[in-house]
Amino acid sequence: MERFRRYFEREVNVERAKDAVRLADFGVRGRYVPDPPEDYDEFEFTTEFEGREVLIMVTVARGRIQRILFTLIDPEDPELTRPLDEARLREFLAARGNRLVEFFEYVTG
Repeated sequence: MERFRRYFEREVNVERAKDAVRLADFGVRGRYVPDPPEDYDEFEFTTEFEGREVLIMVTVARGRIQRILFTLIDPEDPELTRPLDEARLREFLAARGNRLVEFFEYVTG
């Protein structure tokens, strides 16, 4: 998770966050992209890992990233999510981490 700290306090570029074609290049889809975001808001993106859908929640304050969370979406109720345990998070970041760094570079660029 340390590699994502550099994106804290960076501003999210809403136009880039809404670009479904470009996000697909990173294996990411926009689930909820506020336009414009409120003073305090959350962007939601999804990606797949081992056949499961992972929610990437990006919390922003005044448009700047404050928190990044990765959780598994419950397949029976997509509104419910569960945290990845430490081992699973390590596996997820080992498999998808570089593409996610590229994704964050893009949406904060």
